[in-house]
Amino acid sequence: MDYERIFRDAVTAVRVEGRYRVFCDIERQVGSFPRALRHTARGVRPIVIWCSNDYLGMGTRPFMVEAALAAVTQHGTGAGGTRNISGSNHLHVSLERELADLHGKEAALVFTSGYVANEAAISTVAKLLPDCIVFSDEKNHASMIAGIRSGGTSKRIFRHNDVAHLEQMLKETAPDRPKLIAFEGVYSMDGSFGKVREILDLAERHSAMTYLDEVHAVGMYGHRGGGIAQMLGEEHRVTVIQGTLAKAFGALGGYIAGSVALIDAVRSYAPGFIFTTSLPPAVTGAALASVRHLKASDAERIQHQERASAVRRRLAAAGIPVMDNPSHIVPVFVGDPVLCKQASDLLLEEHGIYIQPINYPTVPRGTERLRITPSPFHDDQLVDHLVTAMQSVWSNLSLKRAA
Repeated sequence: MDYERIFRDAVTAVRVEGRYRVFCDIERQVGSFPRALRHTARGVRPIVIWCSNDYLGMGTRPFMVEAALAAVTQHGTGAGGTRNISGSNHLHVSLERELADLHGKEAALVFTSGYVANEAAISTVAKLLPDCIVFSDEKNHASMIAGIRSGGTSKRIFRHNDVAHLEQMLKETAPDRPKLIAFEGVYSMDGSFGKVREILDLAERHSAMTYLDEVHAVGMYGHRGGGIAQMLGEEHRVTVIQGTLAKAFGALGGYIAGSVALIDAVRSYAPGFIFTTSLPPAVTGAALASVRHLKASDAERIQHQERASAVRRRLAAAGIPVMDNPSHIVPVFVGDPVLCKQASDLLLEEHGIYIQPINYPTVPRGTERLRITPSPFHDDQLVDHLVTAMQSVWSNLSLKRAA
């Protein structure tokens, strides 16, 4: 058996489809975000990052670095074990208290990533509920889908944000059957908001639990950065809120927040939590500092929304096909994997602008796009540069412009 050939053929198939992904070797530097250095075989050159999920630029803020250094100095480099076996540092306990408070919940539980949090929490909750049926938005993240599959229970997929479709499914389900509705606050590839209030109304009418992924919203929406549900004044109605520490909070890790009973059950049963070494002190200390800061400061959120609106407005005025949405995410439609990669390459090589092409399986075939994520630190000069570069690339590749 030629095992290596099988692997090479698999990669070749991805290349032929035009969706082979190449890592951009980036050197981020404290105090210079979104500017960075790119390492290539030809040397090192400066670039501007326009696709980072470090939405607020928190990951290189000096006070975050200081918090990480202080945690390492005091607690060392590693966590020392799983949370159950010597790895439950006081920093973890403090962080979980802050996260529970952020969302107005009784308790919270931190995981090593947002993916692990979703997979572990959804699968565990589904397994613990006898004869549970999970209702999932068709555009839910891969980690949520993995959690639903791992749960091994029945599932129904409703059309994206189609509340009527979800209601039809709920009506077709026995009233006394345990039900869990899984959806998101911000869908990160389209930038659409989830129908939070409407889904919560349905859940209450049909006695269903709700699981809301706020990964792309925590830190950025709500008066304390609690996400879309907090912005709408509805977080008290959500059964489980899931978030990440790796995007707007600029660190690493995922978490869930909910009732004491639910959090304790997940802590006690989820393999993805029980058998994983806990977050190291540097990461936990930085995350703790970030959560505390963004709970008290609106400055980053206000500036971020202004910058996102400015970029969206400027690109649209230049005829670049921005996909409309109400969020901070600015997706630009291309619709072809090869052209999308070429556009990304030209932006990087000729203009020093890094925007990663987004293609299948992250988005459906035929909807390939460039996903732009402005931060509070993308000033007017950088926006001017972006618009000029995008116009040049669109002309160079004869890409379709907005009507």
